[in-house]
Amino acid sequence: MQRRQLLRYLGAPTAAAGVAPWVLAAGLQRVAIAVPGPGNLHFLPLALALRTGADVAQGIQLDIRYVGGGPQAFQQMLDRNTDFSVGGLPALGLQKASGNPVVCVAPITRVPAYTLLVRKQFERTIKNIRDLSGQVLGVKGHVPGGRSTTQLITEFVLRQAGVAPDKVNFVAVGQSFDSQHAALASGTVDAIMGDEPFATRLIKEKVAFALADFHDLGQTRKLMGGLFLNGHLATRDDFIASKPDLVGKVVRTVTRTLVWIHAHSAQDIVGALTLEDGPERRAWLDVLADHKNIYSPDGKFVPDEINTTNRFLHAVETSDAVAALDLSSIVNSRWAGQGA
Repeated sequence: MQRRQLLRYLGAPTAAAGVAPWVLAAGLQRVAIAVPGPGNLHFLPLALALRTGADVAQGIQLDIRYVGGGPQAFQQMLDRNTDFSVGGLPALGLQKASGNPVVCVAPITRVPAYTLLVRKQFERTIKNIRDLSGQVLGVKGHVPGGRSTTQLITEFVLRQAGVAPDKVNFVAVGQSFDSQHAALASGTVDAIMGDEPFATRLIKEKVAFALADFHDLGQTRKLMGGLFLNGHLATRDDFIASKPDLVGKVVRTVTRTLVWIHAHSAQDIVGALTLEDGPERRAWLDVLADHKNIYSPDGKFVPDEINTTNRFLHAVETSDAVAALDLSSIVNSRWAGQGA
């Protein structure tokens, strides 16, 4: 998404309205962060931080830079194009296992928060996950250092259904509504481990149907053996060493926003986004009414959630480097704190 489009998406003024785009407010420190998206339920708290002023309250201004998936966000951070990223914790673990200096500093979601969608044309023939054998599945693209969390989750549910991951063909798709719509509507993929609120729109537009939904807390406990730390805020070891105060400000921005979400209704949240009335706004209202509880309610790390994610990672990746890795070792709770 271009800068002008981002401002329009967030309801911020643009140069066309007589204001130069993305002017840094006086006295605020700009913080660049790579975010999969735009418009992704996982990482809504970053967009809301801008709209609610949670960043300004910490003396910073977030500069959100949207990319095609979590691995790309990590790469932007590792290449020092940004100092922070958000993505899935299992994929961050693969980055660490590849020798990259990554650290998780704040939790965002406590469930996988994906929807497994299948092209509408297969509604009569694909009835369960076992029927995906031999099909083309869309996941977020990967970069050197590891697969995306969507691919790891997909591999996990395939194995749970008795389908070896090498019995399907994985294809990289983007992390926006347009890219996921195009992949399904064109027949490039037969199914996709998709994101909300895109999934809701794709179902309503009869492009796809839901085969499985991984937003429910109870279902996550049943599938994973506990709640599951997925979406998170990450940075690099060297950045923590050089700018710990700034790390604290960014973590508090995320925490403040998570607390705000917990205290407000779906209508309040969508109102803060200032979206025009239309399919996108209606999808947000529907999804947040059902799934607002996917987010950490207080922004604190929960050891049991980290342990669940650690077990999951070891189940889907058996390399020696991952076998030697405990995800708790890449979690720094100095600023977010720990909860029960």
